[in-house]
Amino acid sequence: MRYWLCLMFFILVLSLSCYARVIRVEVVSRTDVAGGKSWGTAGAYEEIIARVYFSVRPENKHNRQIVDIDNADKSKNGEVEFSSDLYLLRPKDSSKANHVLLLEIPNRGGRGLLRIVDGGAPGGVDQEASFGDGWLLNKGYTLAWLGWEWDLGPDARNLKLYAPVAHEKDGKEIHGLVRTDFTLPETREDMPLGHILLGPAGGQSYPVDDRKSPQNVLTVRSSPDGMRKVIPSSEWSFAHTVDGKVLADPYHIHLNDGFHSGEIYELIYSAKNPVVVGLGLAAVRDFVSYLKHDAQAIAPIERAYAAGISQSGRFLRHYVYQDFNVDENDRQVLDGVLAHVAGAGRGSFNHRFAQPSRDAQPMSSIYFPTDLFPFTDLPEKDPDSSERAGVLDAATASHSVPKIFYTNTSYEYWGRAASLIHSSADGRSDAKIPDTTRIYFLAGLQHFSGAFPPVKANPTNLEYTSQQLQNPNPIRWFWRALITDMDEWVREGKTPPENVYPKLSDGTLVSFSQTKFPKVPGVNTPKDMSTAYHLDFGAKWKQGIISKEPPTVGKAFTALVPQSDSDGNDLGGVRLPELQVPLATYTGWNLRDPKIGAPDKRLSFLGSDIPFAKTAAERKQNGDPRPSIAERYASSEEYFAKYAEAVKQLIKERFILAEDLPAMVERGKQEWKDATK
Repeated sequence: MRYWLCLMFFILVLSLSCYARVIRVEVVSRTDVAGGKSWGTAGAYEEIIARVYFSVRPENKHNRQIVDIDNADKSKNGEVEFSSDLYLLRPKDSSKANHVLLLEIPNRGGRGLLRIVDGGAPGGVDQEASFGDGWLLNKGYTLAWLGWEWDLGPDARNLKLYAPVAHEKDGKEIHGLVRTDFTLPETREDMPLGHILLGPAGGQSYPVDDRKSPQNVLTVRSSPDGMRKVIPSSEWSFAHTVDGKVLADPYHIHLNDGFHSGEIYELIYSAKNPVVVGLGLAAVRDFVSYLKHDAQAIAPIERAYAAGISQSGRFLRHYVYQDFNVDENDRQVLDGVLAHVAGAGRGSFNHRFAQPSRDAQPMSSIYFPTDLFPFTDLPEKDPDSSERAGVLDAATASHSVPKIFYTNTSYEYWGRAASLIHSSADGRSDAKIPDTTRIYFLAGLQHFSGAFPPVKANPTNLEYTSQQLQNPNPIRWFWRALITDMDEWVREGKTPPENVYPKLSDGTLVSFSQTKFPKVPGVNTPKDMSTAYHLDFGAKWKQGIISKEPPTVGKAFTALVPQSDSDGNDLGGVRLPELQVPLATYTGWNLRDPKIGAPDKRLSFLGSDIPFAKTAAERKQNGDPRPSIAERYASSEEYFAKYAEAVKQLIKERFILAEDLPAMVERGKQEWKDATK
């Protein structure tokens, strides 16, 4: 009885009178982190797992951009209610906190920042190990992860959004078309309708509404711009094989002869009951506003920074673009945004029948509403439509522009049209960057840091089987410096490092045909690069309704890539010691292994590690134009000295923290050992 009374009291304390549109926070568990261990000057931390309940007013001007908000079910007071999962870490003694929220926007429901920044171990290891060296906790940050996405797979660890569906004004169901596509590394009979990136079972998807609808069409093609071949409906069905029997299943598709590797399969089908997906954007807005302005909040803060990686970096670009950084009471919400590896994209985060998990890859999730004009923060002109717009237009009008860091790796220039955030849409000139934004090209990295020592295949995921070793260069130390730079910019007004990215004006940004990658024996280079296109989703697209699937593909915008040096390493960016004192060529592209089909196509997210020859004799025997390791460095001592000097220069430029010098030098020693073994 005492337990239940305490729990009820706790929930009542957290209940709010619609303050900042968070109406209550229901705590599921509250425990000490690592048995009460003290972290730096912040002391002990506590882990809070909870559910946050929201209520928004459809008529409020800051909610009008939410697609289908008027078609969602209303409470008795005429508001729309929804909820989100929350995972939060905070200093137990609030006086020891730094009073800053670092909110990681979950990528497909997961939590990655502790692993990436602090070197934490993956799930399943003891709790203390999951916090790595505790850098973020030692600094006193309040760390939070809030569910914003509805279409997640059936994993209890996923942080989800629980949003209502939309109905017609008379209560009737809303029907529409949904599209899914995929390319497999091996033959399979069945595929989930939800995005395959979310695991073998796929994510939560819209089930087929009418199995017999003539709108249900399955096609196959060999490349994104290839001719679609319609597969007769007699050869496939909405079904799933269970114990050798093909059973009807509205969430799966079954192909009698199997889906073959290296081909692009695309399914369009009829669905109903669209989720009000844009409430995920409102959830982030209102939760942060609640923490900033309610003294009784579960973790009161003074400043708030949001970090997003890949999908969630695109989410943050979309969030600012659609003017969600100002709450219902006209107050700015986020003070800083760190959007990492988002390229030029936004995403399927606020339209009817949106699937937020969809992105844009070389051989899947093709022509979804991801890389859409405008791309630059300041207004730019579309060379074909003469439309003029910028990503920050709405936020500028509402006086809610945050400080922004855009960071991209070499992969995003080849696979996510990243150049469009700092060059004109026609590729003819460099764009102007606002004083509130910094753009940093982190050269010689892939979308996510690969394993070290580098590998060509992941035994648990055939999809990432590549022709070259995968790029292992680490992102960790960049992140720590960037978080510090952002905090100093917001807290103290200390100007961060100036923009560093390849430019047309100095020849470090070029067209695909102008690249000068060396001819290295045994290395196949890309035949193309990804870009953005004019896409026509139908007459109601401006209202957030897709009526044309697949969209009509119009003219391409002009994406460009960094020029490379004589070793094949990218110019124009912030260069790790691995590029300044190289032992290999590190690219932002890698081609598919013939074993998984389409060997002339690029792999999603991966770059390459192409080692130098160890000696001059080996180099000459192989016909490699790149000098060998022995020709570059007389000894390991010379290499280590140059490596350390490169780190010190990055520290001086504020892209690396001085405290990380020993760890980086140790990494350099490991790389030397691996390269010369």
